[in-house]
Amino acid sequence: MAKLLNVDNPNNTSKNDTLNLEFVDEHALAIPTFKMLDDNGELYKDAQASSMDKETAIRIYETMRFIRVFDERMLAAQRQGRVSFYMQCLGEEAAVTGSAAALEDKDMIFAQYREQAALAYRGFTLEQFMHQNFSNEKDFGKGRQMPIHYGSKGLNYSTISSPLGTQIPQAAGYAYGQKLKGDKACTICYFGEGAASEGDFHAGLNMAAVHSAPTLFFARNNGYAISTPASEQFKGDGIAVRAVGYGMKALRVDGVDVLAVYEAVKKAREFAVENNAPVLIESIAYRLAAHSSSDDPTGYREKEEEETFRANCPIERFRRYMLKQGWLDEAEDEAAKEKIKADVLSALKVAEKVAKPALEEIVTDVYEDVPLHLQKQYEQLKQHILKYPEAYPATASRIEETK
Repeated sequence: MAKLLNVDNPNNTSKNDTLNLEFVDEHALAIPTFKMLDDNGELYKDAQASSMDKETAIRIYETMRFIRVFDERMLAAQRQGRVSFYMQCLGEEAAVTGSAAALEDKDMIFAQYREQAALAYRGFTLEQFMHQNFSNEKDFGKGRQMPIHYGSKGLNYSTISSPLGTQIPQAAGYAYGQKLKGDKACTICYFGEGAASEGDFHAGLNMAAVHSAPTLFFARNNGYAISTPASEQFKGDGIAVRAVGYGMKALRVDGVDVLAVYEAVKKAREFAVENNAPVLIESIAYRLAAHSSSDDPTGYREKEEEETFRANCPIERFRRYMLKQGWLDEAEDEAAKEKIKADVLSALKVAEKVAKPALEEIVTDVYEDVPLHLQKQYEQLKQHILKYPEAYPATASRIEETK
């Protein structure tokens, strides 16, 4: 059958066709960064109005303030040998807390390992944070995880895993389950721009897009994947632009601006839940701290670079905004900081004295009837510990107590 000729379009090309052979490069896909607050805590002249109410703003600020003090104290505890490892949220408090505030409690959080502020916003207590870091018997994970690998079923916060990027396809799968159950909820998945170079990133995004899963992929682009700068990780326009290739919506936001983050994630959540569709959000901030307590950033970045970004503190920017709104009193703010320091130190002293989990829970907490081969291995482990009690003082003493 002969094709009918379109008089207005004699070549019968669609709007997505072209007769001009030209390369399409990254500049055609550049994504702008959404902002609301300037460095002084003032709304930009033409910025949209904030939908954040006073109660939410105070809760966000108190959470960021707490996490900053907590991080400082726990890093010091690691340096003192009281905990084995630590990772700070320093410089990204606005990105993490603002995004968590834009969610509903029924939404699931899959974190990487720098999102303790999201868990604090949800209601995880100081004592619960401490028990996890000391891996004691009150730790929800019963001492089986490294410090800062939090999890809380009650707060819809999936337990953190160390392997990079594994939470991305997991989040896509969980969100697909939410869709099938008709929960009208979404899943947010946090990861760094370094994790976006892992295969799990591409598998997770493609799965969410193909199966229309309400997933918010929140990429924290803080400039470095441990010691590797972003310029050596990818050539394109950051992370958000990759959404185009997977047929999903994208947003890029100033991760130091908590108002902008809140509005961006709120908009993304509404779209994801109403349309059963994923959204990729890229937060642009700077990791003011080392990657972890095992990292020395002086080996790969200049002090001048750090100082440039240190002046652009997300908590200070929001504090100035709060003062201008009349929602914060400076004297009360300083007093609250001192109280937090005292509370953190007190909780630390208590948690480090709590006994370690009983050794037998390695098997009895998993199996009602422990298999013979595991029972044999457990007995061998117990004898080894008793043979070298100086190497395992806490565990050896617990074994002796139960004899």
